Amino acid sequence: MAKLLPTSTAGSLPKPSWLAQPETLWSPWKLQGEELTEGKQDALRVALNDQRVAGIDIVSDGEQTRQHFVTTFIEHLDGVDFEKRETVRIRNRYDASVPTVVGAVSRPEPVFVEDAKFLRAQTDQPIKWALPGPMTMIDTLYDGHYKSREKLAWEFATILNQEARELQAAGVDIIQFDEPAFNVFFDEVNDWGIAALERAAEGLTCETAVHICYGYGIKANTDWKKTLGHEWRQYEAVFPKLQTSSIDIVSLECQHSHVPMDLIELLRGKKVMVGAIDVATGAIETPEEVADVLRKALQFVDDDKLYPCTNCGMAPLSRNVAQGKLAALSAGAEIVRRELSA
Repeated sequence: MAKLLPTSTAGSLPKPSWLAQPETLWSPWKLQGEELTEGKQDALRVALNDQRVAGIDIVSDGEQTRQHFVTTFIEHLDGVDFEKRETVRIRNRYDASVPTVVGAVSRPEPVFVEDAKFLRAQTDQPIKWALPGPMTMIDTLYDGHYKSREKLAWEFATILNQEARELQAAGVDIIQFDEPAFNVFFDEVNDWGIAALERAAEGLTCETAVHICYGYGIKANTDWKKTLGHEWRQYEAVFPKLQTSSIDIVSLECQHSHVPMDLIELLRGKKVMVGAIDVATGAIETPEEVADVLRKALQFVDDDKLYPCTNCGMAPLSRNVAQGKLAALSAGAEIVRRELSA
């Protein structure tokens, strides 16, 4: 029998100080060449061990081999010029200097497959691997070639599908597509965004997930959240169509958010990753706080479909804080497991 309430992380974990600047998003690497390759593998081992010690059930690479959850994948593609940069509005809320699409995009070789093979060789636990989703990729670029968000998204979906199939062959159990843009561009999501996401997951026999959060705990995101009112109902615009999609698992933000928990009802029949750890604060949740979020979620989703996880990635946090939060997630899930089996 599968374990009830299997825990996992949503994405990144802090990088060791010898690899990148601590508590800094998208920090440059401190190593180069072969030392960088070895350093990334050592960091992956550290991240895996932190998850094991905390009792996390579905482990990940903690994004130790990438600087950014979107652009590191894009760096490996043809058709994108990282020297030719433009300033664009990211997630419709802050400006960023981004690379430019200058020609037809393609994937000349696998991006994360060797990293996934390395992780698979380190553990017998289920592995989840995160990839950027098509809509979030196009929202992190300037398109000087296709001149169509939809057309570029479909091109990226095809490329992501190539990568995902090879990750599956490397032993990945769950492939997660990160789509924070789904919380912003509702018409596009429903018109073609979910269809592009399904194209990215086409033909996969492993489980598939989509992670839709309100962003890292950076000022631009926390300031935006303050404008959203006492109820955050963005999920309401996209959950109905996701419920009928081919994606197996939907990941959402809950802990310390203003998301009405009953929105989970819109995903009836789907597995749900409930974010029970807030990554926008250095305060470590108590196991009981985690358990309380899970109890509320269980009013709207069956216990065999609930996956406790973090709200988003933890790269900006200190390692000690991240370790404490992972331990709280595991302990909170265990409290609820015992209640369910009583």
